[in-house]
Amino acid sequence: MLRSFRQKFRNWAFRRTVETGTVVLNQRRIYILPTRQGFAFAFVLVLMLLGDINYNLNLGYVLTFLLATTGGISMLHAFRNMAQIEIHAGQIEPVFAGETARFVFHFNNPGSLERHQIHLHDDDGHHVVFDLPAQSSTPVQFDIPAPQRGWLDSGRLTLHTEFPLGLFHAWSYIHFDVRCLVYPTPAAPQPLPAAATQDGSGKLPARGDEDFAGLRNYVAGDAMPRIAWKALAREQGLQVKQFSAYQGQELWLDWSQLPDIAPERKLELLTRWVLDADVQGLQYGLRLPGGDVMPQHNAAHRAECLRRLALFGGEE
Repeated sequence: MLRSFRQKFRNWAFRRTVETGTVVLNQRRIYILPTRQGFAFAFVLVLMLLGDINYNLNLGYVLTFLLATTGGISMLHAFRNMAQIEIHAGQIEPVFAGETARFVFHFNNPGSLERHQIHLHDDDGHHVVFDLPAQSSTPVQFDIPAPQRGWLDSGRLTLHTEFPLGLFHAWSYIHFDVRCLVYPTPAAPQPLPAAATQDGSGKLPARGDEDFAGLRNYVAGDAMPRIAWKALAREQGLQVKQFSAYQGQELWLDWSQLPDIAPERKLELLTRWVLDADVQGLQYGLRLPGGDVMPQHNAAHRAECLRRLALFGGEE
């Protein structure tokens, strides 16, 4: 209950719109308050000051005000550790449901001083800590689990530091207009539907794997048997074998031809077929209740089919 109230109050008190472009952390965006250690430190200083006054301790005054000055300098350093940092969002690659979305933010430190112990976290406990070298730009990856298909928003993130002494907590909020597209989880491998010739003359038997057509870079969701292990052993990176398709052959992945199963299960099965048809080099199309994607075979076509499946029944 208390946490919910604090969250609502913070949303009201520090509300900001979703932002685009580059954000600069200036004095209007940075908030600062003492930490628990800071309050304890201030309480000890008050006790020391009372003792100095009561016993008229000149050296006690010196020590008390020296420590107070140290606390004040610590507050300035906490603010300066975040001031004038420039932030912009990077490109977000789509993932499959159940994987981790990798949001990338680029932090630029234009100053001549290094920034230490910068924390980036959200309200769900996802957290990353990093340093920023002087006069350089650093990409920071922020991972958020993607449990279901559709759009995944990074949400409002908190950037904070307690450097150098942990006496003050300086923080700012960032919320960029970036989303990660989450594809449905591919189903277990299933035989592809029978393909038909473009002239409608009938079905053609499924081709074998003997017509090797080259390699391409691995994409999440590709079948493990298609991985070119020899190329990986030669340190050529993770690649997938491709096979050529019959000329004139079209494969339709049709929602209406699927058995009577749950809609999410249908989307998972169609996702698997899209991945397998792409690996096998087939000309394939996708039929959904909302419209058709005409048969093609290229990376853009694969991405469009997966996008339609990810956003099926929701926001396009």
